[in-house]
Parts: sequence; C-alpha cells; structure tokens
Amino acid sequence: MPHNSAQPHKAHILVVEDDTGRREILLRKSKYSIGRAQQSDIRIHSPFVSRYHATIIRQFDDQGYTYYEILDGDGHKIFSANGILVNGRKVNNQQLKNGDKVIFGPQIFIIYQHCPRDIFPSLPPDDPFDITLIDPAMMGSEWEDN
Repeated sequence: MPHNSAQPHKAHILVVEDDTGRREILLRKSKYSIGRAQQSDIRIHSPFVSRYHATIIRQFDDQGYTYYEILDGDGHKIFSANGILVNGRKVNNQQLKNGDKVIFGPQIFIIYQHCPRDIFPSLPPDDPFDITLIDPAMMGSEWEDN
C-alpha cells in the first residue's frame, strides 16, 4: 500500500495597503494587473499609483514549484510613471520572495507572503482504521429507554 503523507503547499498572498486601508488577496491566477484603473485585477486606491502600475505573473522553477514575479507597468510596453521599489530598490522586474515589500508611492505598498499550508490526502474508502464515533446524545429520542 503506497504511503501518502501530507504534502506541503505554499499559499501566495498579497497584503495591500492603500488609501482605503489594508486587505489581503490570495493569489490563484497566473497573471494580475495592479493599478488605479477600474479594470485592474488588484485595484490600488491612490493618486500616486499609475493606471497600469505593475503586473504580477506566476512562474515555475526547475522543480515545478510556483513563484510570482513582479513587472513594472503592464508587462509589455506601458511603464508606470514612478516605477516600483522592491525592498527599497528600484526595479523593472523581480522574483518575489516571502516578506518582500513593493512600494508604489507614499504609504502605498504591497507585501508578498509565501506561507506554507498542508494538504492531507484523503483515506481510501476501505480503510480498516476509519471509524466514526457517535455520541448517543446526538441521536435524539429513539435511543432513550421507555
């Protein structure tokens, strides 16, 4: 019988801080546009942010693990007016690592978090060790003595 153990996976989260406050976004898609434009996937509320300020793209490393890369602008030809700073350094593109702080303007930033989470395999339906415990109090009056 093959041994299925818990497999570590990583949750990719952006903590966004803008003029409306702080919020967390779980990254699941392969590409996100970030900016002031109403059609941005991640809308940043601030006059210091360009309409198409940055793009985040999911990538895969040599072992098949995912990571996200941030690009200035729309990732093609349009760049933001003020650029992006990752951990205080101006960049055009950079692979994001856990704890990276990307600054778009005064008090406008995102923090990238790469958190582990375990996914447990389900047991086969014929597992001899799978038992269900029932509390008789949960069954109602049919179990009471007359």
